[in-house]
Amino acid sequence: MQKNVGGIDRALRVIVGLVLIALVFVGPQSPWGWVGIIPLATALIGYCPAYRLIGLNTCGLRKG
Repeated sequence: MQKNVGGIDRALRVIVGLVLIALVFVGPQSPWGWVGIIPLATALIGYCPAYRLIGLNTCGLRKG
């Protein structure tokens, strides 16, 4: 598995994942909040299978 999730993308995935998981405990307390595990896991691993399918790679996106 070659990494295909870049730095900014990873940070956004962590934030979205934690917010979704927080919805399980506060707010509407919906079990759908557990979907937040997916962006959190892909951020921690650095690999997104969906990106692979569509040929997207955000690792090379750097300002410079």
